[in-house]
Amino acid sequence: VLFSAIMTSLEKDSSPQSLTEPEEVRRDAPRRRVSLSGMANHVVAVLGAQWGDEGKGKLVDILARDAHVCARFNGGSNAGHTLHVEGKKYALHLLPCGLLYSGVKNLIGNGVVVHLKTLLEELEQLKDSDPQAITRLFISNRAQLLFDFHQTVDGLYEAEKTKDGNQIGTTKKGIGPCYSNKAARSGVRVGDLLYWDTFVERYTRLLNEYKKRFSFEHDAEEELARHKKYLETIKGQITDSVYFMKESLDRGEKVLVEGANATMLDIDFGTYPFVTSSSTVAGGICIGLGIPPTQIDCCIGVVKAYTTRVGSGPFPTELHDEIGKHLQEVGSEFGTTTGRRRRCGWLDMVMLRYSQCMNGFHSVNLTKLDVLTGIDQLKIAVAYKLPDGTVLPEGYFPAVLEELASVEVVYETMSGWTEDISQMTTFDQLPKAAQDYVVRIETLMKVPISWVGVGPDRLNTIRLRP
Repeated sequence: VLFSAIMTSLEKDSSPQSLTEPEEVRRDAPRRRVSLSGMANHVVAVLGAQWGDEGKGKLVDILARDAHVCARFNGGSNAGHTLHVEGKKYALHLLPCGLLYSGVKNLIGNGVVVHLKTLLEELEQLKDSDPQAITRLFISNRAQLLFDFHQTVDGLYEAEKTKDGNQIGTTKKGIGPCYSNKAARSGVRVGDLLYWDTFVERYTRLLNEYKKRFSFEHDAEEELARHKKYLETIKGQITDSVYFMKESLDRGEKVLVEGANATMLDIDFGTYPFVTSSSTVAGGICIGLGIPPTQIDCCIGVVKAYTTRVGSGPFPTELHDEIGKHLQEVGSEFGTTTGRRRRCGWLDMVMLRYSQCMNGFHSVNLTKLDVLTGIDQLKIAVAYKLPDGTVLPEGYFPAVLEELASVEVVYETMSGWTEDISQMTTFDQLPKAAQDYVVRIETLMKVPISWVGVGPDRLNTIRLRP
């Protein structure tokens, strides 16, 4: 009888009238249309789909012109964006790219680890052209502070691993140790600077913990004195980032979310342990900024027309021949942060499909297509085959390095082109072979391509979709 009564009640409640939203809900929560280029969204995220260095900075720079807020949600000074703006070259590691525009507010979110020395050095390079840049920069009071001793410890950890033959190829920027402190709940946050005695106590405790583990000298007094000066500079820029984002979203402001590192370096989903120490995928945006997933209108994956990675770790499509050398030299494949040579290889569609599974890209920005000019035949990795002949299913990427090392790569071959494409401004101007390559990537990845990069400057970008 009770079950019958409940079902009768549910049937009444499920009538069309009961599903009609109140007028105020419909007004406050309009359905938003996705702009595949990211040009007409309230919240758009730009994320790397490979192992980093895809050229995210250029697209962020393009989109930042029309944004109200540009926000970083992960990583630290291990990330690097090289921007070419009006003939000037900018190498940014911690600062959001929107700082190059006078009308854009810039937020360093709670998911970022902040080395204040690096941050202020980067601001210094903008001082001549824009002395007011710092007034548009806001730093989350929940973000972790990264100290010089974190960098020292990072190098000591790497030296230990190198002795055992297990080096990661870290940038030695202190990222891993700082995130480790965060997870262990022993870290020091930006907001702690506002309570100086507490800050000094927590700083000293953390340094002493590391000194017990490693034997190294460190001038704590000098670093503390520097941070007291840093506080004078940034005090007015420290903010509650969750409330900052809420207010921006409530006002309907356009927010551009800038990803650091890339999907295959994600702490959980990347080629572990050869990864970074933060969440680099779309889900990390919510954690690193404190915004709900329903607020993200468009997620654009940035894909280099070939594959590169820095440091150690597996790389199934890596090239050790003249083509690999061509990609490295023509593509200027040297790390923005470390200056190290990047390893180069063919485009890996197995990796990209896996990346799409986690991020749900609405569209793709294909970069560095011009670097492939002059290569007779191009290859795209379309599948991995295990030693027993089994072809791994679409969307699957080996989590265990031993399995990844055992795969045989299955390639498709396409014709290359010789024409210089760096000054072309429309898709139709591209050589037929270049067009075919772009279309094939779109077909295999099952995601529309919205932008194609044909050169280093932001003007060398072809927009394909609104």
